[in-house]
Amino acid sequence: MPKTLTFRRGLSSVLLWSIISAAFIGPGTVTTAAQAGASYQLQLLWALVFSTFATIILQEAAARLTLASGKSLGHIIAEQYRGKFGRGLCIGLFLAVAFGCAAYQAGNLLGAASGLELLIPLPRYALLLVVGLAGSLVLWQGSIRAIARILALVVAIMGLAFLSIAFLQKDYPLGSVMLQAVQPGIPEGGLLLVVGLVGTTIVPYNLFLASGISQGQEIGEMRWGIALAVAIGGLISMAILITGTQVSGSFSFEALSTAMGEKLGSSAPLLFAMGLFAAGISSAITAPLASAITARALLGERSGQWGTASRKFRLTWGGVMAVGLFFGLLDVKPIPAIIAAQAINGMLLPVVAVFLILAANDQQLIPEAYRNGLRSNILSLAIVGIACFLGLNNTGKALSKIAPGPSDIFYLSGSAATSLLIVGWLAWRIFRKRNITI
Repeated sequence: MPKTLTFRRGLSSVLLWSIISAAFIGPGTVTTAAQAGASYQLQLLWALVFSTFATIILQEAAARLTLASGKSLGHIIAEQYRGKFGRGLCIGLFLAVAFGCAAYQAGNLLGAASGLELLIPLPRYALLLVVGLAGSLVLWQGSIRAIARILALVVAIMGLAFLSIAFLQKDYPLGSVMLQAVQPGIPEGGLLLVVGLVGTTIVPYNLFLASGISQGQEIGEMRWGIALAVAIGGLISMAILITGTQVSGSFSFEALSTAMGEKLGSSAPLLFAMGLFAAGISSAITAPLASAITARALLGERSGQWGTASRKFRLTWGGVMAVGLFFGLLDVKPIPAIIAAQAINGMLLPVVAVFLILAANDQQLIPEAYRNGLRSNILSLAIVGIACFLGLNNTGKALSKIAPGPSDIFYLSGSAATSLLIVGWLAWRIFRKRNITI
């Protein structure tokens, strides 16, 4: 491993890891973050700061695990559990990831089409087909690094658009923004959006994606690339939330574009349309890619039949693209569906994180120099605990709307107690002895 990281290698790593930023800044992020800003101004900005920090911690652990063992996260799970639960677990995990990617894909395509609609007066179905074809052509060429370079350019356009809008607004000076970013709090009715903000940033399938693309890197350049690329993505997400503060009344993409035109000038709606399209097309590429990389890891990484140009790999991402395009053409309204999907994603996150943390502490799997240290374990446990609490409490509130029963205090205390039990069990597994087998 080189002792120093050259500028060229560092830049190359940031470009590669821009795939992760492109994956989590999709229409879901635009919708959830902008609606959080429209509904609660800057009160939920802290959730994006936490989510960005947590994403760096978990993505680094997933990539470090692969660099140490030479195996992807999916491959490790498949090996560790194959003898206990059989191939059914691997298939179940893949189907869960693929289902999530397909569910997001409809929102990704619809979001990109919504951005184009604000620029081009064409029917939505035509714009959806254009977006789907463009994404498929990028994926078909098969080179992960070439895809990363394309996505890096798209992320740059998206960042320029949303950061420009955030700087144009005059309602919140920089000092006020920084203060709100470090003041945790959940206003009444804001829990669903908090869970959505966490879920749209710390996306579980991105952990499989990070593990799958990290092979061949040095640990130093991997850490530099992840930290900078995810931090830039987090700043863009925060800029989107600030953008949402310009809306008063019911939230929609059209309402937001109109409000920005009235308050910030004629260039703001154009910037928003460009940013929304860039968010949609970038995630419309990464969601199918993540499903294919996960399939390769869980179902056949050793077979040699899952190269990026192989029939199986292309059928996997093609299936996700087709499902998303099908539901998109049904003209499903994007905003409610996207927020619901992000909330569900926030509830699934702790499950994947537990697998990752146990693997990153396994003495039989990776050398000591690559295993989690005390600080990494404490931070990871905190992330799992917070994610569990938010997800469980949100599930309880959703159940109470379907079948009224216990009070909100019951669900709040039950979620806190269950989260503590999960974190306690996980800490016991990690610290009870040095040899951890998942």
